[in-house]
Amino acid sequence: MNKLTRRGFCTGALLVPALAQAKAALGQQLVTALLGQMAALGDGPVLLNSYLVKTGPGADDFDLTQANAAYVYDNALAGLLLLAAGHKAQAQRIGDALAIAQAHDRHFHDGRLRNGYAAGPMTTPAKLPGFWNKKTKQWDEDPYQVGTDTGPVAWAMLLWAALGMTAPANKAGNFLDEKLRAPLGYYGGFYGFDATQQKLTWESTEQNLDSAVAFRNLGRAEDFAHATAFVHAAYDARQGLFKTGLTPTGKPGAMVAADAGIWPYLAGLGSAASAKHAIRKLQHGLGIGFSDASNGIWLEGTAFAALALKTMHAVLAKAFLGTVSANLSPQGYVFATIGPELTTGLTVGPSLKKGMPPQNFNYYRRPSLSATSWAGLAALGVNPLRNAT
Repeated sequence: MNKLTRRGFCTGALLVPALAQAKAALGQQLVTALLGQMAALGDGPVLLNSYLVKTGPGADDFDLTQANAAYVYDNALAGLLLLAAGHKAQAQRIGDALAIAQAHDRHFHDGRLRNGYAAGPMTTPAKLPGFWNKKTKQWDEDPYQVGTDTGPVAWAMLLWAALGMTAPANKAGNFLDEKLRAPLGYYGGFYGFDATQQKLTWESTEQNLDSAVAFRNLGRAEDFAHATAFVHAAYDARQGLFKTGLTPTGKPGAMVAADAGIWPYLAGLGSAASAKHAIRKLQHGLGIGFSDASNGIWLEGTAFAALALKTMHAVLAKAFLGTVSANLSPQGYVFATIGPELTTGLTVGPSLKKGMPPQNFNYYRRPSLSATSWAGLAALGVNPLRNAT
């Protein structure tokens, strides 16, 4: 296993022009792939598929449940990449779609967004993702997809703020403040189906960081301070790492996770030293896993780790971006993983059936919108947690 060296981290040599051009070319290639997917959907407000799934005999349960899913986080991130690349009109299409979804939910009218919507042109009311269950012969929905997590709402707020769409952004911020504010920071969200959703009382360092940045960009100083206080409290000075958050019982999470470990640095709420330490803990060859429970390389995390390393002028950024660029799908998207499957150590949500364990949250080798978007931002050198506009 290749490990980071002090020399590798501390090298501050300027990138040679050929390397800079190669990175710019990768960024443009990924932006072009997004534009191609958008063009295929016609004009108007639209959300992109989060995964380009397998069809036919090779498809599995993951492909079935993800076939028409457009996650809010993934699409907000794609919008920020398009905006950074100078395609404001296309970023606006995503921002408008999310605003329509917020205003035309089939059940809720409090400023929230679902975690996902049906991919494609936005409708009113906003159509939710789902799939035909051959066993029960009925249309099913996924309790995570139709639920609401704090982080994705915050990422939509980031895109809206970058587009100057402050009305839906502040409406979403009011939802977080009114429905999910905890004594310190913000709770995880809501899980399940419309009338029977469960409030998630765990708290995530990453999702509080997302909220802090969104509130900062909207000029909501008190809400920014409230979310930031949780992020700062999650830092373990003894280990030099950010904890992942708190369980519903208030116990700190023991896992080392890529987003909680690296994003505080990108957001200006944590040090380069803590991000370096997280990368070391999570490194598998020339990439990183989702967490210390992962058994291989997660390409989305490898991309934002590359952005962090690039910001530090660390030479390993080039190698990490090389790993990403070596894992492009025929459609031009970055795959989610290098191996067939990647464990995260997390579950999708609480079990809704008595006696049944919660479903494990894993990644699979499918072309991924979020991995593509982070890779594009890293290649262009744009940090969405600091300079999204």
